[in-house]
Amino acid sequence: MIHPDKIRNLAIIAHIDHGKTTLIDAIFSAARTFESHREVAERVMDNNDIERERGITIRSKHCSVEWDGHLINIIDTPGHADFSGEVERVLSMVDSVLLLVDANEGPMPQTRFVLMRALRLGLKPIVVINKVDRPNAHPDKALDKTFDLFIELGATDEQADFPVLYGSGLDGWLVRNLEGDERDGMRPLFEAIISEAPAPLVDEDGPFLMQVGTLAWSDYVGRIGCGRVVSGRLSRGAAMDRICTGWREPGNRDSGWKVTGTSRVKAVHMWVTRGLERTETEEIVAGDIVWLAGPDEINIGDVFAEPETATEGLAPHEIEEPTVSMLFLTNTGPFSGAEGSAITLRELDERLARELRTNVALRVEDVGRPDGLKVSGRGELHLAILIEEMRREGMELCVSKPEVIAHTDANGKKTEPMEQLIIDVPEQYQGVVIEKLSGRKGQMQHMENSRTGIARLELVIPTRGLIGYRNEFLTDTRGLGVMSSRFTGYGAWKGPIMTRSRGSLVSMETGAATAYQIESLQTRATLFVEPTEKIYLGQIVGENSRGEDMPCNPTKKKALTNHRASTKDSTTTINTARRMTLDQALEWIAGDELVDVTPKSIRVRKAILDSEERKRARKRDVALVG
Repeated sequence: MIHPDKIRNLAIIAHIDHGKTTLIDAIFSAARTFESHREVAERVMDNNDIERERGITIRSKHCSVEWDGHLINIIDTPGHADFSGEVERVLSMVDSVLLLVDANEGPMPQTRFVLMRALRLGLKPIVVINKVDRPNAHPDKALDKTFDLFIELGATDEQADFPVLYGSGLDGWLVRNLEGDERDGMRPLFEAIISEAPAPLVDEDGPFLMQVGTLAWSDYVGRIGCGRVVSGRLSRGAAMDRICTGWREPGNRDSGWKVTGTSRVKAVHMWVTRGLERTETEEIVAGDIVWLAGPDEINIGDVFAEPETATEGLAPHEIEEPTVSMLFLTNTGPFSGAEGSAITLRELDERLARELRTNVALRVEDVGRPDGLKVSGRGELHLAILIEEMRREGMELCVSKPEVIAHTDANGKKTEPMEQLIIDVPEQYQGVVIEKLSGRKGQMQHMENSRTGIARLELVIPTRGLIGYRNEFLTDTRGLGVMSSRFTGYGAWKGPIMTRSRGSLVSMETGAATAYQIESLQTRATLFVEPTEKIYLGQIVGENSRGEDMPCNPTKKKALTNHRASTKDSTTTINTARRMTLDQALEWIAGDELVDVTPKSIRVRKAILDSEERKRARKRDVALVG
């Protein structure tokens, strides 16, 4: 067993796409974690297809490397704001952090959030200015902004006196000084970790004590809890107490916390992380980050302790509240079951129950519908990834437009989720961006123009104002703008927001689309379908150039006559259909529309397929409002 003095526990934190996972690849390579004959993929920590395709870390990953007789436990944390709650819990298990900052972008919204949490926990970060070899990189400017952020967030003198390294995780080198130091490998990083990151402050000889920070699931052993052992040691099969805690007033940390339940359990299985693998062990010791299974129930914040052990220092972990919800519905369309498994409500409920075992920020609610459930999460991306996972498992389902979850404050006034939004955009497009965001209730906080022709805009905007805007933003900026946001809390309701300004083209028939009709329709709309593609009644086949919905018949064929020219069809010109991804479809749809998700296709449709039924439903809604 390794002594706690030889252990370093740290998390890598950063804004999305600042290079956390790529840096870990370089760390593995430098520490020779893998055998020389083993072929290792890039971004080895992003171990599922969705993470690799999107280039993001969805859930925190644990790994370890050995260097100069030290065990370095590293946790790769999510960079997207939708998963920020998991970052906060992970920080409770480590003693230091590597804060990555892009040399071009500098600190971004998620940088502020994760750094604030690290500083509040008393952690002293090691700052890595990454991607210094990129065009337009300004490492000195990025460092200055990072230091300003430390001061703004109330860092102590010791925290503000942070060590700095510069380099390129992609090319596998870091240095203390950009000028003069040889750019060869990751040794400066390992030396900084061992000298600057503290060893875990634990009681090696005390009673066993650990707190669960993250969860995993195994079909063989059930729920698995992960946390750092803060005291003592535990042998497999030994008895311990599972202590559940909670805030005296839910959500109010100032109210203090209390023990809500205690039960006697056993540690049936225990693991430690070595390299990328969990290795089963007979004993876990203070200082190490470990995995534990055996109790029937394990939840975030649970404390496992030797019987009769005091736990005063281990406050509950707060589970982040959802801000966005949507309906998950069974697929009732005419093509149901043609491209996947048309699941029943019971099967949908079972699949979401499995997700709740580890996805603690998710909420599932039965709202009395016979065809679906209400699912709430931290944001559009949080829910979109769940839908994508279900789709890849072969399931078909329909989902509604994301809606924000509003609350009522102590004065009885309506409040809604608010976001800090930072945009980097070429100066020639900043006018249209500001105009569009103003219409979505965005309020400008700061604007800065760089000498490279890029303007940085910082705004506060309701989460509602961002739903459906990202694709419009890319169009307005010709794909050159960069937009990022993070949830900051609840603010006063900002009133109605006009999001989509164009209507839908709704099919009146079921059948195969024809080139003849598509050629006619494309002069008045942007089409989502191509000739010969099968469509159904109530499916949305395009975006109207005007604000209202337009019924159409894309399956209509041209009537043949004796006067038809033999070369007529050769002059038909069909524009390329606009194909939407799942994320784009969720942003685009209106409140009375659904996204039809199958393993092979992403379609959009009206919630009520029949046009006459839609008319009657609208009349009922008008009557109820009146």
